[in-house]
Amino acid sequence: MKVIYRGKTKDVVEVDDVIQLFFKDDMTGKDGVFDPGENQVGLTVEGSGRSGLAVSKFFFERLKEKGIPTHFITCDLDAKMMEVKPVTVFGKGIEVICRYRAVGSFMKRYGAYVTEGQPLDGYVEITLKDDERQDPFINKEALALLDILSEKDYETVVELTKKICLVIKEELANKGLDLYDIKLEFGKDRETGEILLIDELSAGNMRVFRGSKPVAPMELEGFLSL
Repeated sequence: MKVIYRGKTKDVVEVDDVIQLFFKDDMTGKDGVFDPGENQVGLTVEGSGRSGLAVSKFFFERLKEKGIPTHFITCDLDAKMMEVKPVTVFGKGIEVICRYRAVGSFMKRYGAYVTEGQPLDGYVEITLKDDERQDPFINKEALALLDILSEKDYETVVELTKKICLVIKEELANKGLDLYDIKLEFGKDRETGEILLIDELSAGNMRVFRGSKPVAPMELEGFLSL
């Protein structure tokens, strides 16, 4: 087994040319409070790794039904393992945030112009994966200038993001839940060069509300009846 990457919430390993993600019980946040926008481990909750994988499996399978390309192949819930396609990331990794409501870092930056929970109509932002620099935001021109993401690939990523997030938003709405924002990652299939959704689709990467109350990450599995 070759360890490719040890992350905050997952480890990536290669076993006999097969790439596997192992989900941990660690969650991002601060001072023991969950926050998908944080870039540090804030708490450890037993069972959260398996729950996150179950939710990811649910959404990846829905996206497959819609013909949306992802890296997902299969998973083993008991082992907290997801088998995925080998990919090449953009630069050192990018994160794509789709926002339906003004919360979190969006409120911190633009609070003088918006109110908490204000509709944002699926606004898309991109950040660089860089803990040292607090995951800085970057625009289309800078991504191309720094040879991280071409303008053509940028448009593809944004288009895929909107399609993916609409599927997830509608699935949650069917359960009486409201998606406020979600963080996605993308890469290119090493064999075909196709842009794929990668990483996970768990509650740890999104803010979900039921009415005016936030849904805790491990509660989402129950709402989806997984």
